[in-house]
Amino acid sequence: MRELVLLCPEERAEALSDALLEAGMLSVSVEDADSNTEAERALFGEPGLEPDVQAWHRNRVVALMPDGLDPAQVIEVVREAGLGDYGDGEWLLRDVPDEDWVRLTQSQFPPIQVAGRIWIVPSWHRNSPDVPPVSNAAGADEALHIELDPGLAFGTGSHPTTHLCLAWLERHIKGHETVLDYGCGSGILAIAAKMLGAASITAVDIDEQAVQSTRQNASINGVQLQAMLPDALAEGQFQIVVANILSNPLKVLAPMLANRVAPGGHLALSGVLERQADEVALAYAPWLKLEVWQEREGWVCLHGQRVH
Repeated sequence: MRELVLLCPEERAEALSDALLEAGMLSVSVEDADSNTEAERALFGEPGLEPDVQAWHRNRVVALMPDGLDPAQVIEVVREAGLGDYGDGEWLLRDVPDEDWVRLTQSQFPPIQVAGRIWIVPSWHRNSPDVPPVSNAAGADEALHIELDPGLAFGTGSHPTTHLCLAWLERHIKGHETVLDYGCGSGILAIAAKMLGAASITAVDIDEQAVQSTRQNASINGVQLQAMLPDALAEGQFQIVVANILSNPLKVLAPMLANRVAPGGHLALSGVLERQADEVALAYAPWLKLEVWQEREGWVCLHGQRVH
């Protein structure tokens, strides 16, 4: 097991951490790069005054890398996200003792409450007193626990766009709807929709590994759904269509996704930066009007209802 170590300024620490997790890292921690020097400073400054950015002036971002993941590919993901060039000599790998990596990984992933009732709970917190009682029954007031462990390709459900989509589903699923989750990844949105009371769930992804991951996570959570590649998706429309991808694919997919929404049905899209909202909404304008439902950390969830 190895760690990838990068330096970054204060304003990029959070975005870089998110990008590394999305690239397949098992965990990410941020440290003060000036620790134990004269430049070291306290993160929170004066007592009771918390800064807007949860990072230091110079940050050491340490990412735990699973076996088999190419660090050069991860660096390329970081570059493409505009988070730094990181040429040769500007990043390093270091070994992690085998006995430490499980503890390091688990310590980075506590239970996360992402909506009113929805919690993402890693398996090692299954019976934790830190989360409320579980019901996994639609219509109940108790929490819904989605058991999801960090994987090699699909993150942990901690990204703001995932939280936005989960909150939207909790608000809009009333019970017995048909749902299409396009670009399902780990299957977290599809699983949540079923737990919230949807009648049938179809999950689609272009990556066979994502399809398998969705099926496995659904089984772990006791949820029945259909997961498949796009070519296997039969004709038909859905009362709810949700897609958490990125703005460019969402624009390309606009005719298909819009026409998958049944008359009177709802479409929710995320993976869209706030500055991209208008151009994505314009791509869907021939079929339905999309508006920003909520914003979180610079990302938005767009929502619209198809009239006919």
